[in-house]
Amino acid sequence: MSGEIDLEAVLELHRRELTGYCYRMLGSGSEAEDAVQQLPPRQRSTLILCEVLKWSAAEVAELLETTIASVNSALQRARATLSSAQGAPLDSRVDPAQEALLAKYVDAFERYDISSLVTLLRDDVILSMPPWETWMVGPDELAAWFLGQGIVCEHGRLIPVDVNGTAGFGNYHFVRPGLWEPWAIQVIEEADHKIVGQHNFLYPSLFEEFGLPPRIEEAV
Repeated sequence: MSGEIDLEAVLELHRRELTGYCYRMLGSGSEAEDAVQQLPPRQRSTLILCEVLKWSAAEVAELLETTIASVNSALQRARATLSSAQGAPLDSRVDPAQEALLAKYVDAFERYDISSLVTLLRDDVILSMPPWETWMVGPDELAAWFLGQGIVCEHGRLIPVDVNGTAGFGNYHFVRPGLWEPWAIQVIEEADHKIVGQHNFLYPSLFEEFGLPPRIEEAV
């Protein structure tokens, strides 16, 4: 079996894990998918084997029929490519159109109207849930997740919060009538008047740092 066939198989089987790795490196969902596309095949495969699957340089060298020095060089070039990756600029929060988009998002999310929510998403939208490895691309995948495993978000509440200049929300899960508890810090990325990233940081302990209430309570 040739090395090229092995590279293509590895890339296809672990593409999402590589995209998640790129997201953690770049800190932006909109840039991660572009970065995967920009990486040459050998660099992508080396990243998957070394960083995602945690193979040693010697193991990778044997698979690719090359030297350890060549593997390390490819890995260094891949990291350099990622560090210089530049994605499309996100929309400014001061744009009234973007504020209107966020208002529509909050309305659709809190009503859990997934049909309306997906109309706000760009075709290449990404959903992630650090520290979980959940990674989805495209409105159809997001809709299926929201109506499947993500149904736990139904009846949730959102409180706006600024996350390093990017639109964000404290996402509170419904516990019982009149009570919602912290679940995740949502970061919403926007471009071309559409949502291109919906990233959920599952760290309820961060709510206090963002000045968010420890819970939402309402009389019933």
